[in-house]
Amino acid sequence: MTLESKTCRQSRSIQAHRILPFHCNMHQTLYGGQLMEFIDNCASITVSRHTRSLCVTASMDQLNFLQPLSLSDSVCVETMVSGTGSTSVEVFAKVVGERLETGERYLAATAFLTFVTVPQDGQKVYAPGIVPETEEEKFICSGYEQRQQERLAKRIETKRFNERITIQNI
Repeated sequence: MTLESKTCRQSRSIQAHRILPFHCNMHQTLYGGQLMEFIDNCASITVSRHTRSLCVTASMDQLNFLQPLSLSDSVCVETMVSGTGSTSVEVFAKVVGERLETGERYLAATAFLTFVTVPQDGQKVYAPGIVPETEEEKFICSGYEQRQQERLAKRIETKRFNERITIQNI
């Protein structure tokens, strides 16, 4: 089945949040798990815009915490599709913090997530291809094939590892 490709811009999603006390750890910085929730939520919108279907998170393949996000700063999560398989979609997330008192902005984190489409009426849902337009989009998308190969190799390794893990005594 051939689908018309879409641009990164067509699936882009941007969410901004003020970091409040209940988002923070004892260091007055954003909990890593809270940031993961923000990223996954934003990325889920991106992948649904791209596929126009229900998708589920398969993995957060890479999350790089680059700089802490402090109490009262804003956190802006921007996501876009960075690669597609037949029923899988890779999403790139860029996280930018802003010190609202000064306007200083900083790159706080980057991440790659993989989503898979959910069959509808027993039929596979195929993902359209992706067309990067800007230099940044071209740079990010250019590494998709290598990241996909690494994910596939890691999936095999993880399966072997998990086969040796017991669930007794829990």
